Amino acid sequence: MAVIMIGGTPANTTGNLPDVGSKAPGFTLTKTDLTDVSLPDLAGKRIVLNIFPSIDTPVCSASVRRFNQEAASLANTQVLSVSADLPFAHKRFCETEGIDGVTPVSELRTRGFGDAYGVRIAEGPLQGLLARAVVVLDEEGTVIYSSFSKDLKEEPPYDEILASLA
Repeated sequence: MAVIMIGGTPANTTGNLPDVGSKAPGFTLTKTDLTDVSLPDLAGKRIVLNIFPSIDTPVCSASVRRFNQEAASLANTQVLSVSADLPFAHKRFCETEGIDGVTPVSELRTRGFGDAYGVRIAEGPLQGLLARAVVVLDEEGTVIYSSFSKDLKEEPPYDEILASLA
């Protein structure tokens, strides 16, 4: 398990992020139209998994806005905004904010993503939600970048993430 910080207080996750160079674990997540998307559906594309606790928090929503801006310049790249929020919350946020460059997805039907990617918070007041992390996959589904944010209250290191896609 990994140790993350929640406002300066340590908390454990249920596992560790996939290692750079490893094959990405499979997943099935639910989009805002209630259809599912799986890793094989995105074969041949680079994938940015922007993982966070809840779309209804300032830092999480800021990361979705930033990745939405960056997505336009990322060739052959799909950005998935991943949380345990219901698809309806993702849809409301994206429609209100004019977000259309990322694909918001939820663990609605399957809860395996958080455990397979080592991002489920295992204790404390946010237990069960997903920690803030980013995992980037190449076109073959190999992990080329993975990191937790130092604290849930901090945005991801965008420059590092974008450099992994250069």
